[in-house]
Amino acid sequence: MEAVYTHGVWVAEALQTETRRYEDFWLFATHLGDPKAAFLLVFPLAFYLHRRSGVAVLWVSALSEWLNLVFKWILFGQRPYWWIGESQLFVKNAPKVEQFQSSCETGPGSPSGHAMVTGAVWWVVVSALASFLHSRTGSKVLAAIPYLFYTLLLVVVGLSRIFILAHFPHQVIGGTITGVILGVLLNRTVPESRHLQFFLCSSMALLFGALLMYAGLENLGIDLSWSISLAKRWCLKSEWVRLETAPFSSLNRDAGSLLGLGLAQYWKPGGWDLPWIPRTLCLALASMALFHISRFPLPTVPALLFYSLFFLKYTIVPQVVMVVVPGFVHLLTAKPKKD
Repeated sequence: MEAVYTHGVWVAEALQTETRRYEDFWLFATHLGDPKAAFLLVFPLAFYLHRRSGVAVLWVSALSEWLNLVFKWILFGQRPYWWIGESQLFVKNAPKVEQFQSSCETGPGSPSGHAMVTGAVWWVVVSALASFLHSRTGSKVLAAIPYLFYTLLLVVVGLSRIFILAHFPHQVIGGTITGVILGVLLNRTVPESRHLQFFLCSSMALLFGALLMYAGLENLGIDLSWSISLAKRWCLKSEWVRLETAPFSSLNRDAGSLLGLGLAQYWKPGGWDLPWIPRTLCLALASMALFHISRFPLPTVPALLFYSLFFLKYTIVPQVVMVVVPGFVHLLTAKPKKD
């Protein structure tokens, strides 16, 4: 793998050198591809456009990110920003590369979670949009436009991960291919009208399944926290290493979101049938609410408290999008019944 990693470093150097003036664009792209964006941005947008697609986005987001965590624990992939120093291969010929705040993720690098979750989640969105365009217009050309956007998005997100030294090219390619496959498969099994018990069991299966795997690998003498120590050692600024990017954070996000999805469908099965204008208002209000929820600071010590509150935070997200905001807008816009 040493040759693959070395080649990847030179690719990242060339990309940074040739496209430095587009730095803001690459940073925006990497934030757009962040798995949490699927929960906080894509999910509400898809839900208010088409309920089934919104539920599918949340379902696919949780499962694809969880599987990415499992793959990372198994594959032990390095990340460029720490491997450059750790390998000691560039002492005499150091690459001219720069780290960014988004570079310093703490989990293993293979496969790319950004590429994998983006590939899976946006497949749900573009396939639904393509089907809608084809059913309304009968034009295969118009139906193909969403897939062109999808391909461009995957390329841009993948390149942004290489640009900021978060991933090697082969990790991005592997994550993208895996994400597309998962998007196609998981989009066929969306639990739109399952009971709360199903989501509770699914949430606990993700949470305790990963914990049991972690404990099992630890008992075999495999240190799964190896990447965290490397991130702290080689990240340019210590404050860039955040607990939010740790593997257990993504695990609690996934498990919490599935439980929240089940609770939201339990409180209001079928949701509210709102016209387009109220749904637009819902999107605006939900986006503001989720923005503040995502930015709400959590105590990082002790770690167990942080992870518990992180789980709760993402359990709340589906409640806000599917129950609280639509219910509030329904009360505001519903016409009073005549006696």
